[in-house]
Amino acid sequence: MIHLRPCLAIAASSLLILCASHSSIAQETPPQQTSGTKQSAEARLKAVAKPKASGPAQDVINTLSTTHRFEQTAISPDGKKVAWVEDIITKRGVSTGDTVIYVADIGGKNPPKRISAAVADAIHAEGSVAWSPDSKKLAFLSDAAKAGQLQLYVMDVTGPSGSARKLTQVKGFLSTPGWSPSGKTIAVLFTENATRAAGPLVAETPETGEIKDSFFEQCLALVDVATGKIDQISPADTYIYEYDWSPDGLRFAVTAALGNGDNNWYIAELFTLDAATGLMKSIYKPPLQIANPAWSPDGQRIAFIGGLMSDEPSVGGDIFTIAATGGEATNVTPEMKASASWLAWTPDAKIIFGEYLEGDSGLATINPTDGSKTELFRDAGQITAGAWGINLSLSLDAKNSAVIRSSFSAPPEVWAGPTANWTQITQRNKSIKPLWGEAKSLHWKNGGFEIQGWLLYPRDFDPNKKYPLIVRVHGGPGAAVLSEWPSSSDYYSPLAGAGYFVLQPNPRGSFGQGEAFTRANVKDFGNGDFKDIMAGVDEAIKVAPIDPNRLGICGWSYGGYMTMWAVTQTNRFKAAMAGAGLSNWQSYYGENLIDQWMIPFFGKSVYDDPEVYAKSSPINFIKKVKTPTLILVGDSDGEVPAPQSYEFWHALKTLGVETQFVVYEHEGHMFANPKHRRDVVERTLAWFDAHLR
Repeated sequence: MIHLRPCLAIAASSLLILCASHSSIAQETPPQQTSGTKQSAEARLKAVAKPKASGPAQDVINTLSTTHRFEQTAISPDGKKVAWVEDIITKRGVSTGDTVIYVADIGGKNPPKRISAAVADAIHAEGSVAWSPDSKKLAFLSDAAKAGQLQLYVMDVTGPSGSARKLTQVKGFLSTPGWSPSGKTIAVLFTENATRAAGPLVAETPETGEIKDSFFEQCLALVDVATGKIDQISPADTYIYEYDWSPDGLRFAVTAALGNGDNNWYIAELFTLDAATGLMKSIYKPPLQIANPAWSPDGQRIAFIGGLMSDEPSVGGDIFTIAATGGEATNVTPEMKASASWLAWTPDAKIIFGEYLEGDSGLATINPTDGSKTELFRDAGQITAGAWGINLSLSLDAKNSAVIRSSFSAPPEVWAGPTANWTQITQRNKSIKPLWGEAKSLHWKNGGFEIQGWLLYPRDFDPNKKYPLIVRVHGGPGAAVLSEWPSSSDYYSPLAGAGYFVLQPNPRGSFGQGEAFTRANVKDFGNGDFKDIMAGVDEAIKVAPIDPNRLGICGWSYGGYMTMWAVTQTNRFKAAMAGAGLSNWQSYYGENLIDQWMIPFFGKSVYDDPEVYAKSSPINFIKKVKTPTLILVGDSDGEVPAPQSYEFWHALKTLGVETQFVVYEHEGHMFANPKHRRDVVERTLAWFDAHLR
């Protein structure tokens, strides 16, 4: 249901509250603008008040909603089997929100076998698979016993179909099971009595009464495979983010921090944790962020990724190693012109890692002893085992692996086999074809940097026509746009399907060109990065038939900030969509729930150096705005709270700038409700159609 407050439904601005409590969303087809006729603000607002995509754009939306998605894939330690987790799509092309697990022999002719804790063919939420060291059993999480409450199960996958054995009976949030080297114990991350999933991207729980800096601790727990007994071994005041078993099974390498888990990832340290006693020892306090701790085969060193990172799931940086007893960390990839995203040790004591290479995915190995690097794979496409970034599931001998592959032109499928020479395992999306145009990698120069971005061509492209261009700025800023199949909530592909060029730049601050490039926007938000983007617009106009008078810009999070910033700095854009944007860095510092991320980017807190925050705040340049701007946000967003959007909208409507503001009920930074995700896509498309056609 959409509630429009009558007192705010003025000609140039409107606020809508989009709720999840109603089973349907009233919609109407936006009226078409007659060519050569200038629409009034009232008519344009009516066009997007209750949007419904049609024609080519609707075809794209339907294609994305019917694409099968893979949450995870995992190769068995012996490299002979592969498991994966995929979603359930109804015949009407709607995701049920449930997931199922399959196992198949690599190179075998037998069909995949479903692994489940369900009775008969019942469907539940099942995933987070982990192979036992002997490749005979699969651990996984399932809510088969009680909807919404995941428990840990184990099932033998080698013999005839049997039943899964439930190991736990907990209340709270479980994730990331991992077998001990002996196969007798399974480690899990456990948040007892959690009211929501871990991480800052999900909707926050509303707080009332006396507000305190309260939090749930995500602990490391051990589950005895024989008895199901579970022991929480990490200290009660410590939040564990990631872990890795030592080769002898006696210790863990963990990234952890005291206090609020969502906020303190940015200041997490590297610890060793004794599996028997729970004793933790800090062995490295990093200057920036760290991720992906991994023990060397001999148990003497721990490798990890370190660098400037803006979001907990989004990893990029250099590779470091440190003695397991502590000491000085060694950067084994100094000056690397790429960003490591994931790593693991090979039996011969080398490190294999996934990397961002500009807008491409790469795999490489490095010898930490002499720093020699060997490139294994580079492709203009995405490879992942299910986590954010570029990663894979590796067999024990490191010769075989499993990945989920996709690109702008190929929907996701599971691949497995010899690393970098994988064989396609699934055919779930063989009938799905892209309904947008070709994607081209562009390069341009600005401010001493070589910038890369992706230019997505419109569907049914005609080189003799002029087309509008929309810039979509990625979030982060610690991230990068790769050639990957769009998610069901992505709005850029429907724009290309509806006849727009879409430019997706990777400006300074992005991953893909090394740490110096990633750090180039420190204390400089809205300056060099914005100039990089605008130089990309000029390059796109130079190489493609784009109408320079029909430009738009959009983005979410950092992309939403950059959209708000862009309309205060230039009038070149004729329409904009700012999703979960930041309008005022000074007020944002005191509103968001993850303020630790800001110190590395701004140098000091807002209380110590308000000027560095003020100079990058769009609200301080608000009187320059002329661009009609659509503003979208979730009401439970802890990363970029809704007041940031309200502040920008309030200023625009006060100044008479055409705007619309939509707040989505019980949505966090990443939307969960499929109807809300679809509404974002349709509303964004309708907004640009109303202003750029």
